[in-house]
Amino acid sequence: MKKFNIRKVLDGLTAVSSSSSASQTGAGKENDAVPESLQSEHFQLCKTVRHGFPHQPCSMAFDPVQKILAVGTLTGALRLFGRAGVECYCQHESGASVIQLQFLINEGALVSALADDSIHLWNLRQKIPAILHSLKFNRERITYCHLPFQSKWLYIGTERGNIHIVNVESFTLSGYVIMWNKAIELSTKTHPGPVVHISDNPMDEGKLLIGFECGVVVLWDLKSKKADCRYNYDEAIHSVAWHHEGKQFLCSHSDGTLTTWNIRTPAKPTQIITPHGKQPKDGKKPEPCKPILKVEYKTTRAGDPFMVLSGGLSYDTVGRRACLTVMHGKSTAVLEMDFPIVDFLTLCETPYPNDFQEPYAVVVLLERDLVVIDLGQIGYPIFESPYPLSIHESPVTCCEYFADCPAELIPALYSVGSRQKRQGYSKKDWPISGGNWGQGTESYPEIIITGHADGSIKFWDASALMLQVLYKLKTAKVFERARGKEEKANADIVDEDPFAIQTLCWCPESRMLCVAGVSAHVIVYRFSKQEVATANVQLLEVRMQCELSDVDSPDATGEQTPTQASSLPSSPQDGEPPATASTQPSAGGNGSNSSADGHRDNIPCLQVRSSPLKQSPGYQVELVVQLVWVSGEPPQQITSLAINSSYGLVVFGNSNGLAVVDYLQKTLLLNLGTSELYSPSEPNQRQPCSPRKARQPSGALCDSNDGPNAAEERCKSPNSGSNSPFNSDDESKAKFIKKVKYKSRRFSKTVANDFDSKDVLFSRSRSSSMTSVDRESREAVCALCFCETFPKKSSEGAPSPCVLVGTTQGSVMLVALSLPHGDDHRLMQPVGISSCGTVARLKGGILTMALLDAAGAVLPASYEPWYDPNASDEEQEKEKSRWRRPASPPSSQEGHDSQFAVLCSEKQAKVLAMPSQTRVYKHSITESSFVLRADVVQMGGGNCIACLCANGHIMTLSLPSLRPLLDVNYLPLTDMRIARTFCFSNLGQALYLTSPTEVQRITYSQETCDNLQEMLSELFTPVETPEAPNKGFFKGLFGGGAQSLDREDLFGETASGKASRSLAQHIPGPGNMEGMKGAASGVVGDLARARVALDERGQKLGELEERTAAMMASADSFSKHAHDMMLKYKDKKWYQL
Repeated sequence: MKKFNIRKVLDGLTAVSSSSSASQTGAGKENDAVPESLQSEHFQLCKTVRHGFPHQPCSMAFDPVQKILAVGTLTGALRLFGRAGVECYCQHESGASVIQLQFLINEGALVSALADDSIHLWNLRQKIPAILHSLKFNRERITYCHLPFQSKWLYIGTERGNIHIVNVESFTLSGYVIMWNKAIELSTKTHPGPVVHISDNPMDEGKLLIGFECGVVVLWDLKSKKADCRYNYDEAIHSVAWHHEGKQFLCSHSDGTLTTWNIRTPAKPTQIITPHGKQPKDGKKPEPCKPILKVEYKTTRAGDPFMVLSGGLSYDTVGRRACLTVMHGKSTAVLEMDFPIVDFLTLCETPYPNDFQEPYAVVVLLERDLVVIDLGQIGYPIFESPYPLSIHESPVTCCEYFADCPAELIPALYSVGSRQKRQGYSKKDWPISGGNWGQGTESYPEIIITGHADGSIKFWDASALMLQVLYKLKTAKVFERARGKEEKANADIVDEDPFAIQTLCWCPESRMLCVAGVSAHVIVYRFSKQEVATANVQLLEVRMQCELSDVDSPDATGEQTPTQASSLPSSPQDGEPPATASTQPSAGGNGSNSSADGHRDNIPCLQVRSSPLKQSPGYQVELVVQLVWVSGEPPQQITSLAINSSYGLVVFGNSNGLAVVDYLQKTLLLNLGTSELYSPSEPNQRQPCSPRKARQPSGALCDSNDGPNAAEERCKSPNSGSNSPFNSDDESKAKFIKKVKYKSRRFSKTVANDFDSKDVLFSRSRSSSMTSVDRESREAVCALCFCETFPKKSSEGAPSPCVLVGTTQGSVMLVALSLPHGDDHRLMQPVGISSCGTVARLKGGILTMALLDAAGAVLPASYEPWYDPNASDEEQEKEKSRWRRPASPPSSQEGHDSQFAVLCSEKQAKVLAMPSQTRVYKHSITESSFVLRADVVQMGGGNCIACLCANGHIMTLSLPSLRPLLDVNYLPLTDMRIARTFCFSNLGQALYLTSPTEVQRITYSQETCDNLQEMLSELFTPVETPEAPNKGFFKGLFGGGAQSLDREDLFGETASGKASRSLAQHIPGPGNMEGMKGAASGVVGDLARARVALDERGQKLGELEERTAAMMASADSFSKHAHDMMLKYKDKKWYQL
């Protein structure tokens, strides 16, 4: 009997509903035969790995045997680090701050204490750690925890000054309690304050050292249940450290002093020092310093001990950065840190506290960095971190994700990036080296590109769930930096971070990179493996003005006089006539460029450097494009960007319109307002419907030095006929300008400025037919796509180069490109451009556009194979021969559509048949919310649209039928950072910036989710615990070694009784089998249970194998001894025995 599958039935129903509004045309019927391989069972959403520095860290712990580092944060997150590529993230459900972490050393477990007075036991033996037990205190606040090495009893100090003891195996409280009133002297009239320290004597486990905040330290005898000694000091205590012999301990205090105590002389400290205090000559007490927050005392066999402390600086060091002090013998080193110190740990060779510690490194956790200092080398150099902790070196402003890149890209970026590494690091290996890498079968190159507020761009290798920086590009090098506030240009449109990256476009095949900054600038980069020196940076200034006002033209006739593109009209093409927009080697904009009424005019926001630029191997500047001020109005920030290496063109748009730049000829080809992209005869054309300043005609928009006629001719396509929208006569233009100027005089400039300040980056339009003054007059270009398609509805001829233009009002328009044939003609003849009018209208702003062939496969944009522009001609030809450009799409058959155009907006998605431009499918994505990010991605041999909505839903739609395949409520839009950085990639991958310092990677692929366990790294690896230190002959003979304590007899239920039930509540964690069985359901749960059972069985079989091997070894030993005994007494008589 055939098995009934309800999921396929639901898929069929959704397919019918999504295509119910499709046009019933011949194209639509033909389209029904397009096979779609992706189904809903191919999708599942889950988090994979988190990279970056832990946001708001507050605690830290280290396992010296497993060599694993754990970091806790203020938001309840745990980050665990091992060797390079071994990272793990887990989260406490309560979200409370992690006040302390304690490893069960070499046991694969971790105890976390939270600010909500709960403690949790984490199992680290599985790839995704889980909580085994939890204990929630009801009546007391937890302040300090201590877990002795190789002990199962955890000491917990509270705010009331009491100490409770917990069995970490069962997570139950012991009846043994150390009350504060029994620990302090009876004559003390005040409360000693919270417990700030607990530790046992390294040489006597029966002696517990308890530090109270008021300055009292108590040595408690666990067996006799009373205090042996009490040590009093006037200043509050922050930390305590033992000498490994157990005869002395060290305290750090709030006045910047360190006191050394002998356990047998509690009357006064044997030594008091102020490491950073000025010593008076008259023998008086040194001046007080800042508190020493932590001190550690570590001994060595062959030399002086190390004393490491944080804080304690003099109060007169105002403005000085945080410091870590290392005292070794007579030398004192003060190491300045870039950020405040949160915590530090000294890494030692042995986990035993009663042996020489032999420290070799110090791990310093800062607020925004993690530093490891080498104590074994002179000068205390730092280790080079293998973790991707520098994501937030400058705040991330944009992010792009590229999966399945060309294989040679990562080695090429690494080769040029390796030369950027700093020098002076320690020569030793990274000391945090625990864990093992995952054994995933999926392996394909992945690259993440991040743009930052300081203008830098970082390329990251994200393959195999790892992250490693490959190369860093500094775009700010192109510009002059203001050395002081008085030198800062008054033309800046942003006060801070004028070089910040707004958006970027990268072609992995040709390695062309194009970036747009917040100061309305665009930079085109080429990749080269050779160093070059550029005498002058090629600059193109663009005057994007799509509105008129009274001050725009001093001309009484209403015609605006065209302005020059730059004050230094030196073109790289000296022999050519001035038929192109001029370029200049450096920014010519200065304060002298102004209009007749004194407004800033023709001034770029940034000044390109005039001195020669030395460009290292890697990405090198090809062209800089800057938008300039227009009659006192700053240029609008760029909202969309695209580059095509095969055409040699860059296209970008903003709220003023669209511009096309030829970066090969360094010329401006097109500069149009958004309204001028509509065809004049088009019924959907948007006319100015308010007295707002109208858009300027195209003839006065192109930067030129040769009058409006030449500018108009340059914007025209050489192949376009009289029906081109750019062929309007001068007389009609003049009438249009006069009419709009008359209306604009009646409009308040204050209101106009208010409209100008509207943010068009995240348009929230609810309908494509809205008539709001602001929305109508500020329609911005928000999406661009190079493609090869049919510019007209007729199917004659083959597809030709085009640009799809999407706006914030839901219009999709087509711009045709006419490229000269041949490389020689391409550099000499201009590129023709003509507008083909509107293709479609959607609700909401356009987010993404793509083309499919007749079989439903994505048609990638053509590209030029990469070659080194600075290499010799022979090497360039050799590089080009290794590559092949993708074949052009097949020409359409007569009377048939051969392409599909996929359009997605904030509200809906449409699929059009090309060239007929007939709507085939339509799907309403959301009504109550809006889509923030949408991408057409390839996955598992098929294609789909992946969407992120503002309400937190992640959805995928099949192509071309737009069937809903996935809809998961993942996370709400709580921060614009997520909207700004979220991006989808091929093969079911996505990422976003979950905090200012961390990148979260997720997958929506069922295959990746199934293989995730194998792909993740392992934290716990079987390692033998080092042998305990030898007592020595005399210590063993006279009892001078370490004394052990049977804590089970002391703290067990039989000896101490049961603890109060109301004191704490035990909560079984989801990591144990009961919680797992209750939480798991369905097929995934069955697989999880089967996997766990298999792991348990394998573990039991392993234990059985070990026992069998031990029994066999014992049997062999017994056989050997029996044989030896037989040989010894074989020939002896009974009376000789």
